[in-house]
Amino acid sequence: MNFFITAFIFVLGYLFIQSFAAKLSEENLNTLKKLFLVHILFGAYFCFFVQGDAVGYWKEAKLMSEEDFIYSLTQGQGTYFVLALNYYPSNILDLSYFTGTMMYSLIGFIGLTYFYVMAVELIPNDPKFSGYYLFPMLFFLPNLHFWSCAVGKDALLFFCIAIFTYGLMQPFKRMPMIVFGLLLAYFIRPHITLFMLLGFGMAYFSGQNISVFRRILFFGLMVGIAIAILPMVMKFARIEEASLDSFDKFSETKAALLSKASAGSAVDISSYPFPVKVFTFLYRPLFFDINGIPSVLASLENLLLLVLSYTVLKNKPLETFKKAPFVIQGMVYFLIIGTLAFSQSLGNVGIMIRMRNMFLPGLIIFIFWHFSYRQSQESDA
Repeated sequence: MNFFITAFIFVLGYLFIQSFAAKLSEENLNTLKKLFLVHILFGAYFCFFVQGDAVGYWKEAKLMSEEDFIYSLTQGQGTYFVLALNYYPSNILDLSYFTGTMMYSLIGFIGLTYFYVMAVELIPNDPKFSGYYLFPMLFFLPNLHFWSCAVGKDALLFFCIAIFTYGLMQPFKRMPMIVFGLLLAYFIRPHITLFMLLGFGMAYFSGQNISVFRRILFFGLMVGIAIAILPMVMKFARIEEASLDSFDKFSETKAALLSKASAGSAVDISSYPFPVKVFTFLYRPLFFDINGIPSVLASLENLLLLVLSYTVLKNKPLETFKKAPFVIQGMVYFLIIGTLAFSQSLGNVGIMIRMRNMFLPGLIIFIFWHFSYRQSQESDA
């Protein structure tokens, strides 16, 4: 069973890539195939070499009774809900943790593909920096794959954000994607749903190329939903960690993740000033945090992002932002809201790395847009 399911996952990944044959060039399709291979390899690495809370999500689901499953599915959010999702493949089908990791890797890759397609459709020119093409290079950044291939909330949320954002490019045609992305995110981490609604609601309100009717309709709808779910978000924020108490083994593995898996960066930053916390959330670990090969790779990636971000900030970023399509503006608002919230509420670099991955595609796509827009302005001058 495990062999056939794993083989089927590879086939599904290939077929999903081919479903964009009418939208993408052969070169882009081949790049997506390479990204799929990279993503699967990261999934295999995570499965065999990172003993974190992903193991707990799968093994605890194996131990659940039918009553536990029903309660988790109907009453729980966050950890309980993810365990309920894993109940059928892990408990009923008795699939291995490796097969489960491949399933989640496919889910994360589907999200990555939607971000890739958005970049192709929204970025008019190939963005370059110092003579190097940024697209599709930045889609191969290690952390973009590492935290979106493992069993658990991170890959699912990455997927939710991707389909929600992709759906907003044609909201009336892709409304099922928008609704499904919001609902699934709500049951996993409702505060992320709130951030999405606020971020893209602000983008609709300020969008220059959107009709007044659509501005009012979608802004009002998103803000209305955000206000409606706010009480549940506040309640969830207080009980999420407490809900882990009934899963002792899971709690232990989660603690192990923070100390072992987060690129060796489980550093207490609660006493840092506000600007340093924001910088830490976006660009650490850096070379002064290195204590192993994973942190070397993360430092190289973060240094590249830091250099690119600095280049963006010193070259009329507000003008570039105002000229961006509203979907890119929404991703930037989402990035800003998430950064402000998590950089102040999380006191650990290791956890920040995981949380940042949900917002990383927005940063990357805005970098693409900035360099592409600036190149077109320079060529027209």
